[in-house]
Amino acid sequence: MKKYLLVISFAICMCIVACGGNSTSNSSDSVASTNGNPKMGSIPSDVSGNPDYQKGLGLVSKSDCFTCHQIKEAGTGPAYQDVANKYSNDEATVNALAQKVIRGGSGVWGTVPMTPHPDISLDDAKAMVKYVLMLKNK
Repeated sequence: MKKYLLVISFAICMCIVACGGNSTSNSSDSVASTNGNPKMGSIPSDVSGNPDYQKGLGLVSKSDCFTCHQIKEAGTGPAYQDVANKYSNDEATVNALAQKVIRGGSGVWGTVPMTPHPDISLDDAKAMVKYVLMLKNK
């Protein structure tokens, strides 16, 4: 039941964000932003064309990740840029964080636990983690 409420809440939030729009944006912002979505924030243009980035962003956008995480600001969970700045972008880290996405966890970023996502495949979880790790501040 909780899962359905979370999915419905996420869908409503996405509808509100999608319908809000931003009529003042110009075409040069289209590469460096994600359609004005405040939770997604701006993206580094040097990685936005990377296929791993695109795949991970698509998977994260389809899941409930943006319910708790934002790119630049902490929400219920840590900001994705904080995660990227904390961890190295190597195979061992990607594997470990992908397992945490699937199994959930707590304690690293405070007392609020991350919800497990057992329905996400290991390959998809790795793609999502690769996307997050590409958001490192330069």
